[in-house]
Amino acid sequence: MTTGTLTEAILEFPDNRLLIDLCGEFDRNLTDIEARTGVQILRRGNQLALHGPAEAQDAAQAVLSALYQRLEQGRPVGRADIDREFRLGAEEIDTGDQLEMFAGGKVEIKTRKKLVEPRTDAQKAYVRELFQNELCFGIGPAGTGKTYLAVAAGVNMFITGQVDKIILSRPAVEAGEKLGYLPGDMKDKVDPYMQPLYDALNDFLPGKQLARMMEEKVIEIAPLAFMRGRTLANAFVVLDEAQNATSMQMKMFLTRLGEGSRMVITGDRTQVDLPRGVASGLADAERLLTSIPRISFSYFTSADVVRHPLVARIIEAYEKDAERGV
Repeated sequence: MTTGTLTEAILEFPDNRLLIDLCGEFDRNLTDIEARTGVQILRRGNQLALHGPAEAQDAAQAVLSALYQRLEQGRPVGRADIDREFRLGAEEIDTGDQLEMFAGGKVEIKTRKKLVEPRTDAQKAYVRELFQNELCFGIGPAGTGKTYLAVAAGVNMFITGQVDKIILSRPAVEAGEKLGYLPGDMKDKVDPYMQPLYDALNDFLPGKQLARMMEEKVIEIAPLAFMRGRTLANAFVVLDEAQNATSMQMKMFLTRLGEGSRMVITGDRTQVDLPRGVASGLADAERLLTSIPRISFSYFTSADVVRHPLVARIIEAYEKDAERGV
């Protein structure tokens, strides 16, 4: 039955008991699939009727069939399994091999909400490094897209099943202001400092999906100090504002790298907020790690600034002033 571009598809499931498990408690699993695809799913006896655009129906059918097959094998179905099917199913086929696409000369990163295309040659080279190496450094002034592109790459690798979670971190170093004077508990004090990371994620993931993923700890945003003692396996990990990590903190963070993980460290050597006399861990990492294979260093200049044109001129003015030794 067809109405305009909307169609109805019928899926039949022979085992009504498994169908109940497929739908989930209070049809929660169907609600999740509806939210992701925009398809309306109605249960009729041992059938599910799918209403919506044909392309969205195909995605919903593929996920429902895979989940039902999982139940037939005696394996449970939960929200994490639904998410995995979306990431490893149609999304992976749709994106294909990212590096293959890069080979054609076009560099872009697909996320849930938008297609991110680096603008400058340095940004394009940086994105290629993000997909080719397990440990990448992005170093340069503010506004050059270091963190934004890294988070976009992390979201892409997550939705294509290359990693199981995204972890974003920053050193909790105050930039001339004292967090202790802010009201609230530790989370309330730290969250404003982490806001740029939230902003980037909101650009790439729908709000409800992002909230759910953070609630389920699939996405974590935390101060650098919270990384101590952890082994970060099968994760895409970003350390932002790394110039404010001490040498000990940088070593601690780098040694968290676990099996199947990727790490990106971004920073601006001209904006160090550490106390006078405390060495920046980013500078030490540059000095010690540049000759190690599978670790890349990408550098940006004012020419790579993608914010307001005045930002590039401001950066150039400060750079010239520093060169004069004033």
